Amino acid sequence: MKLRDIAHSRTGDKGNISNISVIAFDAKLYPLLLSQVTSERVQALFAGIVAGTVVRYELPNLAALNFVMDQALGGGVTRSLALDAHGKSLSSALLDLEIDAGFGDTDPAP
Repeated sequence: MKLRDIAHSRTGDKGNISNISVIAFDAKLYPLLLSQVTSERVQALFAGIVAGTVVRYELPNLAALNFVMDQALGGGVTRSLALDAHGKSLSSALLDLEIDAGFGDTDPAP
């Protein structure tokens, strides 16, 4: 299944740093986010875009993760000629990540 089947996302930016939050639709799915959406997987997904580190922050009270990606916006909004200078489309790309829920193809709930 895709990450978008169990979570939604929002992005933000500051200079050359992009952050992407991933919020579970249901708090019961938060452990699945913790196990499947790691800094390493996000770094691999954005290998051609993010030149710096990817740090994951866990927000259990919100059933959310926040990824802070350094050197992710081609120098920053005012310096980049990128079509998506703010990195808003990065959340859509992250939500396309394949998740192995271990619950079958149709039932994402544990």
